[in-house]
Amino acid sequence: MVVDDSAVIRGYITRMLEADPDFRVVTTAANGEIAVKAVARYDIDVVILDIEMPVMDGLTALPLILKANPKVKVLMASTLTRRNATISIKALSAGAADYVPKPDSTRDAHASEDFRRELVSKIKAISRPKLRRATTASGRSSAITLAAPPKISLHSPSTFKPEVLAIGSSTGGPQALFKLFETLKDSVRIPIFITQHMPATFTAILAEHIQRVSGVECAEGRDHERVMPNRIYLAPGEYHMVIDGDSRGPFIRINQDPPENYCRPAVDPMFRSIAKLYGVKVLSVVLTGMGKDGKIGGQAIIDAGGTVIAQDEPTSVVWGMPGAAATAGICSAVLPLDKIAPKISQMLKGVGA
Repeated sequence: MVVDDSAVIRGYITRMLEADPDFRVVTTAANGEIAVKAVARYDIDVVILDIEMPVMDGLTALPLILKANPKVKVLMASTLTRRNATISIKALSAGAADYVPKPDSTRDAHASEDFRRELVSKIKAISRPKLRRATTASGRSSAITLAAPPKISLHSPSTFKPEVLAIGSSTGGPQALFKLFETLKDSVRIPIFITQHMPATFTAILAEHIQRVSGVECAEGRDHERVMPNRIYLAPGEYHMVIDGDSRGPFIRINQDPPENYCRPAVDPMFRSIAKLYGVKVLSVVLTGMGKDGKIGGQAIIDAGGTVIAQDEPTSVVWGMPGAAATAGICSAVLPLDKIAPKISQMLKGVGA
């Protein structure tokens, strides 16, 4: 279902989605009130929900939609303003699966194609069933069967106490980060580095929310900023964040090198730089997210003697990134989200897996 007060945007998104044979737009709605009623009436898997609408806005409608159908996935759609970024982060905390920034104009062909690609990939990621079709000899799919569980072999953790915590996340990441830091609070005194796939306006707002829930100072990393303990550094949107060092100690570098894994910021360059600088004293966590960003960087951490932990599949919105790390055999633990903070605390006390 597409929910937007603009008939032009509703038609634009509907045509865009129905050009893909995997999608069918069952209905549209001009405001949140209509959307809530429609969710109870139609068989809907994904709702694309605008933020600013008359009668009932998206943030007000979100909990009502989820109450009407707890299984539905909600994708927030908003233009890149600071106000909408703040609302989108609140929506993620309230149960939205993800967000997608709308282009300023439907006449911008490049922006429209970027929007289409991101919208399609995110819908497929958050709605993909954990089932597979058995394929017959003719190549046609037959009965649906449960997917075989992924093969995971665990890697021995570092025996050294971590001196740095590095976290990578994407789809579902803000919710996971909030829950993680609500549990950790201000108990982690080592520097913490986070790369979350997000555009520029959103990362600044995300940093404010992380600081609020964690009780630890959190901000976007700044170029040449010295790394301090008891502080959280978040990669700024549109920039990779890497950690370097000199005779005075570690410092942050941000750059606009080409995207990796189609992302900037990306987790892999951050992980690689931290592995090079901190070696065996790196503890890294790969949280929910689509794609495989963090796998190659995680391997660099393992090669340097550090430790990688991944979020498990049942608690991930999308088990792409953590799944790639887990099935590569580089993780010392694959845990439900609520078990990751206790594991971090355990390892900071010098207790292994």
